[in-house]
Amino acid sequence: MRLIVPLAPGGPTDLTARLLGEPLSRIWGQQVVIENKPGAGGNLAAETVARSDPDGYTILYATSSLAVNRGLYRTLTYDPVADFAPIIHLTSFPYFMFVPNSLAAHSVREFIALAKARKLTLASPGSGTAPHLTGELFLRMAGIEMTHVPYRGAGPVLNDLIPGRVDAYFASGALLENMRAGQIRGLAVTGSRREPAAPELPTMAEAGVPGFEASSWHGLFVPARTPAPIVRKINTNSISALGGRRSTRKTRAKRIWHCRLEPGRARNFAQGRDRQVELGHQARRHQV
Repeated sequence: MRLIVPLAPGGPTDLTARLLGEPLSRIWGQQVVIENKPGAGGNLAAETVARSDPDGYTILYATSSLAVNRGLYRTLTYDPVADFAPIIHLTSFPYFMFVPNSLAAHSVREFIALAKARKLTLASPGSGTAPHLTGELFLRMAGIEMTHVPYRGAGPVLNDLIPGRVDAYFASGALLENMRAGQIRGLAVTGSRREPAAPELPTMAEAGVPGFEASSWHGLFVPARTPAPIVRKINTNSISALGGRRSTRKTRAKRIWHCRLEPGRARNFAQGRDRQVELGHQARRHQV
């Protein structure tokens, strides 16, 4: 069994995939191998699964890039909807804006003023990824410019954010642990409301960027034409895996939420909400 992850090892997406893979291995009685295929904004991983045999042995751990890429790239070697059978929507979550402690900005307003005074850098786990596009949306709505620094996964970004080699990074709540440890500073959350895990952080709208809202999602997909009984089995087993006490404790600690949707409803996420796909179109027009 292969679980294909579109980002490099060591980041939050890779972590959640492994947290799911462990109990699935026990349920299925065989090893679920986590196979990381970063690059091209998730397209390499998606194409690998789309071209695999529809037997349920190759599963895509998808992010919102699966939907966004329809607008971001002029051509794709796969169809995000027609080439996949949705299994389950695992989680939805906002991002947080993090900066190094050494940066002379303790609020979003101060950050915007600093960015207007001198050129700052915006890190991401890769061009075209959801954190990258969230950052680009922020730049556009804040009326500032920054130099984009893409990495191959989230792990390397944190290694450069802590010592101040990059100036800003939009990431999931997994980095709240680093904020609590005093390694980095959080400025705001990208959701429509404050998060219980960090109620002291304002929303972007409260922090001075009215109308700003961005979120992401994770889900499982298999190749199209995978038999319905296999789809239902993976869906049911995934729900069981997520309900395990050990898995639930770990995922709560990392600020991961389980939505447990049926396969048919998960298709809506691959089709893409209008805001996500339009963000991809905007990014392409601006040559992001």
